[in-house]
Amino acid sequence: MIFSAFAYLAPYITSALLLFLLLEQLSYLIKKRNLPGPLFVPPIIGNAISLVRDPTSFWYKQSATAGTSPGLSANYLVGRFILYIRDTELSHQVFSNVRPDAFHLVGHPFGKKLFGDHNLIYMFGEDHKSVRRQLAPNFTPKALSTYTALQQLVILRHIRRWEETLSGVTRPVVLRNLVRELNLETSQTVFVGPYLDKEARDRFRTDYNLFNLGSMALPVDLPGFAFGEARRAVTRLAETLAVCAGKSKARMVAGEEEPTCLIDFWMQAITAETNSGNPPPPHSGDGEIGGFLFDFLFAAQDASTSSLLWAVALLDSEPEVLRRVREEVARVWSHESDALITDEQLAEMKYTRAVAREVVRFRPPATMVPHVAARDFPLTASYTVPKGTIVFPSVYDSSFQGFTEPDRFDPDRFSDARKEDQVFKRNFLAFGWGPHQCVGQRYALNHLVLFIAMFSSLLDFKRVRSDGCDEIVYCPTISPKDGCTVFLSRRVAAYPNFSLN
Repeated sequence: MIFSAFAYLAPYITSALLLFLLLEQLSYLIKKRNLPGPLFVPPIIGNAISLVRDPTSFWYKQSATAGTSPGLSANYLVGRFILYIRDTELSHQVFSNVRPDAFHLVGHPFGKKLFGDHNLIYMFGEDHKSVRRQLAPNFTPKALSTYTALQQLVILRHIRRWEETLSGVTRPVVLRNLVRELNLETSQTVFVGPYLDKEARDRFRTDYNLFNLGSMALPVDLPGFAFGEARRAVTRLAETLAVCAGKSKARMVAGEEEPTCLIDFWMQAITAETNSGNPPPPHSGDGEIGGFLFDFLFAAQDASTSSLLWAVALLDSEPEVLRRVREEVARVWSHESDALITDEQLAEMKYTRAVAREVVRFRPPATMVPHVAARDFPLTASYTVPKGTIVFPSVYDSSFQGFTEPDRFDPDRFSDARKEDQVFKRNFLAFGWGPHQCVGQRYALNHLVLFIAMFSSLLDFKRVRSDGCDEIVYCPTISPKDGCTVFLSRRVAAYPNFSLN
């Protein structure tokens, strides 16, 4: 009976499926119009398998297809039409039009599903401005000074651990996982400092690793699938951070202690508002703040790991740059002083900061920043982005437009004499542009400058060169294909003995 029914329905099912596939292809071609891109795409999943299997090649081909004119190319991923933007000025149109009736920042092709609801990247208008105002006390000179002290302590602790672990060993080490651990501890220490005990930190590390794996997987939200496990890990991470916010808020209400980490500066500003008789600012509940803190973690952790790895790789390949960095750091700060690098000394390291900026330009960690079109948007005189399109403005491509000899690693482009950071400011999009420009960019650059200064001063390192070692891989931000494999050895007689007292 069942077989007879199936036999009867089979032709109709087949016809309906064929009609669906035909309409899917027609929809893609109508949206694509005359743009470069594949003429036909695999049904339903599109070219998602190619993206997951080899994202580097996928995006390289997408960029090459876009060309210099029109600077756009199309494709299809898991039922979604996508648009890749190579041209800087077109990217600016997207970044500058993040609003309810234009483009929505998503941060990941399936970001809202992965990150949850309480995220700064999905906010607009007055709500977004209100939260950005709340964040301002987190990045004052006083706050940044507190963070630089914490950053140095974590950096030194890890440098010592790396060198001591390898003492007497003549084998190279892959820095990728080591740097990830350094940055995760830095983020935990700077963001929520004393509010995470060892057990919570261990759980935090496990959940963040699950998130990383799932962010590069197909969006199958089921138990046992990497994406589904990542989504649940994000929920747990945000809940942990919400608890930290509550603990900090209680401590700041007492008003007896100075802030010791980012969440303290944030909660101090909120409690000052309420102590003045005003209602709490919008979106300042512990749960929402936990979600916002996860945004910070996502933005800081993997992007910083990318930049630190590329800094080591590029310093190794440019010995003259390394020599100048070491000379400048030695002139400004002595590791024998057993003192932290002060804010004034950090400001004096102009060449080292230029190196950090050039690392970010030459290898921007987040090469693309996905947005979704909330309505049909006229991007050019001849092409309107259809509603629902996922749009990928390419920060990477913009970084190689305009600058003098852009394919050359050249920190002097950011010198006071050349000022290419001002001349080609519109092409330097590593920290975004417009209303959602990265609020923590000074913090991120300080971290990179401190790492370059301490790593290059305290350690000797030699890259293990291999075929394709400098090729770009996505994990999820970009890093060298070999994970930056180096030989490490101590460069100084004794490490500094830092104390915050």
